[in-house]
Amino acid sequence: MSAVVLPDLDDVRAAAGRVDAYAQHTPLLPVSQPLAAVAEVRLKCDQLQPGGAFKLRGATNALLQLDAQQRRAGVVCASTGNHGRALAMVAAALGVPCTVCMSELVPQNKREAIAALGATLCIGGRSQDEAQLQVEALVRRGMTEIPPFDHAHVIAGQGTLGLELLQDWPEMDTVIVPLSGGGLISGVALALKSLKPSIRVVAVSPRRGAAMAASVQAGKPVEVEELATLADSLGGGIGMHNRYTLAMVQRYVDALVLLDEAAIAAAMRHLFFCESLVTEGAGAAALAVLLDEDLRHLAGIGKQARVAVVLSGRNIGMAHFLRLMTGEEVHDG
Repeated sequence: MSAVVLPDLDDVRAAAGRVDAYAQHTPLLPVSQPLAAVAEVRLKCDQLQPGGAFKLRGATNALLQLDAQQRRAGVVCASTGNHGRALAMVAAALGVPCTVCMSELVPQNKREAIAALGATLCIGGRSQDEAQLQVEALVRRGMTEIPPFDHAHVIAGQGTLGLELLQDWPEMDTVIVPLSGGGLISGVALALKSLKPSIRVVAVSPRRGAAMAASVQAGKPVEVEELATLADSLGGGIGMHNRYTLAMVQRYVDALVLLDEAAIAAAMRHLFFCESLVTEGAGAAALAVLLDEDLRHLAGIGKQARVAVVLSGRNIGMAHFLRLMTGEEVHDG
């Protein structure tokens, strides 16, 4: 196998030119009191992307680089929901057949949204690893896989968010990014640190099933049990043959914070009641760090920091969202 060449800043800049017609330059908003007293904070609202999540950036950049034969044969991915939805959106716009493989843990609202875009769904198993087996079978039949994170073109596409952050707030010194497989944080951190090396990058994952955190600690990809969490979009492993994102997280991430379920719920409630924003659990996770003094200490964030918080998605069933907003107790799983 040839040596892996990690994406670079030129790849991210090229991606920006491709995705511009599909993805929005999303707003960077100030926050209300009392959060503004914690640090100088702004919210990068990528949950406002078409499709409700940042994933549109990477899926678009990857799909647009396929040749005509690959497009005719169709694309396939494993997804916890948001990547599959983004890929289905772009595939539908380009007339490319699309199949999305998901485990039984993916919420029904996310399945229905993907099916509504015309994609074929394959549901089975209790983990993303099992969903990946379905992907591999379809690849053997001639389809092209566009994975949700461990892919150079996907990473470069997600990095366009980092370019926007620096364009809109060059004085920023810290960014907090949700972390699952690492595609988003790898691209964002690559863009930011290439242009401003002093920026601190803080990763945030749910404690339940934190595969990347365990892999960073072990120094190699490891399997962890995939558990239900409010941040369902951050579920799944990083792949035992991870080629890109583990190395990039190791290189670029300065701090990694794990969250319990109550902290994720508190962040969702703050965004709704104080900032008038609807987010899913994964979309709100980065904000949880700023709402808790101990977590701020773990992240190395002081009152003088200028902090951008990436809100990554809003795709949550509204009945479930309303139960959380009305204060129902949150239980693990």
